[in-house]
Amino acid sequence: MKRKFSILPLALMAILFFLMNWYVLSGFETYTHHPLLSLGFWLLVALTTLSLIAAIRRINSHGMGNFFKVATHAFLILLTSELIFTIALLAGDIPRLFTGQPRNRYWVEFSTLLFILTILIFIYGMVRGKYAYRVIKHTLFFDDLPENFEGFTITQISDVHAGSFNNPKAIKRGIELINAQKSDLFVFTGDLVNNKASEIVPWMPDFSRIKAPYGQFSVLGNHDYGDYVKWESEENKRANLQQLKTYHAEMGYRLLLDEHVEIYKNGQKIILAGVENWGLGFGERGDLQKALRNVSPSDFKILLSHDPSHWEAQIKQNPSKIQLTLAGHTHGMQFGIEAFGIKWSPVKYRYAHWAGVKSENGRYLNINRGFGFLGFSGRIGIWPEVTVIELRKTV
Repeated sequence: MKRKFSILPLALMAILFFLMNWYVLSGFETYTHHPLLSLGFWLLVALTTLSLIAAIRRINSHGMGNFFKVATHAFLILLTSELIFTIALLAGDIPRLFTGQPRNRYWVEFSTLLFILTILIFIYGMVRGKYAYRVIKHTLFFDDLPENFEGFTITQISDVHAGSFNNPKAIKRGIELINAQKSDLFVFTGDLVNNKASEIVPWMPDFSRIKAPYGQFSVLGNHDYGDYVKWESEENKRANLQQLKTYHAEMGYRLLLDEHVEIYKNGQKIILAGVENWGLGFGERGDLQKALRNVSPSDFKILLSHDPSHWEAQIKQNPSKIQLTLAGHTHGMQFGIEAFGIKWSPVKYRYAHWAGVKSENGRYLNINRGFGFLGFSGRIGIWPEVTVIELRKTV
């Protein structure tokens, strides 16, 4: 049965979009009523909007190529800048409804400044922000950490999304930053590519340079399975996934597929387990019980699981205590504020805990903000992250 499509929501959004643009133009016309201003403004809005519509309609035939990226990013920047301008201008206009005073030009200038700053921030995020790597360090304390692992360090990255990269020098700088941490163990928590295994090929020499004394380990993320692109056949899709697994090995990463390894240090051990992607709404493939098969409940365990919803659903209450889970997936939505004691991103409305360390039921979860980027070709306020975790024994 063919699904019925309601045009009403689309019509309402179009009306709201038109009204917002009309209001923005009225603000700019405070400076001048020259007819070219109105003409140029509406031409820009029409061109940006029509380009977006054309880009969306071409996805099936042309994919998300350069035209799609330019069109979507131009519309996103315009829409966000206009929203900021509208909110600021309204704050100045609402009092006029009660006082009857004319529009304050200084308030229009303030709103215009915010409009310009928003555009500049987006440009920075797309040019520099997406490669502005940060090292974030956490020291975590455990009652049951084996004594010989006191001070053991782990470097974690996640969500590489190699198909989005376009700056080899920046990637090399990020790899150097990872190696500079000189951690005992390196882990990667999924989404090596956007869709296809071939995306990582140009960057394999760089990621192959990541080395740690106790090894390099990885898991798969939801994008690694090729679920978001059309394949000629299921056989091709399976072959792509197998090729991606081969690339992990060629880069020197031990890919953990619902399994675990024992890591020994001076006769004592910890368990490092990894599951295939398990995420609410993103494919529940992973088998935690299989990954922990033949593991004692008393063993100290670290789990690599791409999607943090897995921790909420199965891990934090698991009968076999998993002391530390390392995840990614959220990207911090690549947009937000983490400054002056404020930590906010729109992704919080999907994941209550979306970045950094969380502790509950005597177990830790760390969510890495991601090394790469996807969709929006930039980062604003939520910078790409290299996590370093130090394990300490509670005194």
